[in-house]
Amino acid sequence: MERHTLDNGLRVVLAPDRSAPVIGVAVVYDVGIRSEPEGRTGFAHLFEHLMFQGSENLEKLAHFRHVQGSGGTFNGSTHLDYTDYYETLPANALERALFLEADRMRGPRLTEENLRNQVDVVKEEIRVNVLNRPYGGFPWLKLPPVMFDTFANAHDGYGSFDDLESATVADAAEFFKRYYASGNAVLAVAGDLDLAQTLELVQRHFGDVPARPAPERPSFTEPDLTAERRESYTDPLAPLPAVASAWRVPDPVSDFTAYLPYVVLAEVLTDGDASRLVERLVLRDRTVTTVGGYMGFMGEPWEVRDPTALLLQAHLPPGGDVDKVLRTVEEELDRLATDGLAEGELARTQARMATHLLRDTDAALNRALRMAVLEQQRGTPELLNDLPRLVGEVTEDQIRQAAAALVPQRRATSEVIAGGNQ
Repeated sequence: MERHTLDNGLRVVLAPDRSAPVIGVAVVYDVGIRSEPEGRTGFAHLFEHLMFQGSENLEKLAHFRHVQGSGGTFNGSTHLDYTDYYETLPANALERALFLEADRMRGPRLTEENLRNQVDVVKEEIRVNVLNRPYGGFPWLKLPPVMFDTFANAHDGYGSFDDLESATVADAAEFFKRYYASGNAVLAVAGDLDLAQTLELVQRHFGDVPARPAPERPSFTEPDLTAERRESYTDPLAPLPAVASAWRVPDPVSDFTAYLPYVVLAEVLTDGDASRLVERLVLRDRTVTTVGGYMGFMGEPWEVRDPTALLLQAHLPPGGDVDKVLRTVEEELDRLATDGLAEGELARTQARMATHLLRDTDAALNRALRMAVLEQQRGTPELLNDLPRLVGEVTEDQIRQAAAALVPQRRATSEVIAGGNQ
């Protein structure tokens, strides 16, 4: 793995792997849902769409045609703390991918026609994924406003129709100028590449992108909860009740050592039939039909900044008792904190987590994406290779202390009341 910084501030991470003639290219910008100003909910996601509508030297849909014509695939996605754009291509199409990403880094085609078209596309996404889907937005849109008080952390990242419709081309141009600077981006390339040749190609295509510094990132920190917060709402499409609870965890960047045990704890509680909450809630008590635990509102344990949380989410059978489920979770957390883990329980969980980490980053694109975010948020893309070992070094005492911290007075809970059977 090699790291470089171009004169315009663009950070570059290269990771050769000659085992297959494939490359993954990822460009990550340090802007996400939390960066949206009030009155512009959903704007980070809307702008992600605009980045596919043509660029400085390419007409609309040209990006699609050039990648797919090379036998590749592409996409982009918006997260709480970053936005990514990426391609998987045959190795001989590397330069094409670099040209395409550099061209839209210089400037996307921000026209009134493109803006109005993509506002309609995003509104349709909201209809399909949230408004007209059972449990739409649960819990990633529903739980943050229960837990947090500031607009940055609590608002709807998909956006309101009013905010989306009021967006202007001038707004988009200002957003691009502020956040889509070369100094605010990371380029990562992984796969079948020659280091010297790839660096020369990167310099050729990205070196003359105008230099703009990264904007100062504000602190989004909020005080932890000191009293339980709980809200419920009726979902007219949901056939069964559901509940999700979240607890704040240590800063995943500045306090990574304290954060790691919570990542492992989420797996101890919910990963597999032998896990604590699956065995108790699903198999023994049958008070829920499914239960899951994960880190971060978008399920990204390694690609998130503070403030973030450990989440537990469950669906209940008809007539299920949410209060009983929450009491059972409290009992199991207290039992884990007091009595510790069974023999082999932690080792089994850590082995499974290490397997998932290795499998998930086996693909060149997944490796490039994770390296890019780790470089952006921590300046340590090599952490990718250390995660299986670090997960394995978490101790039983650390797990017990983490479980003891998940007390009701630090808990935020969102309950779905089923309306689909009425």
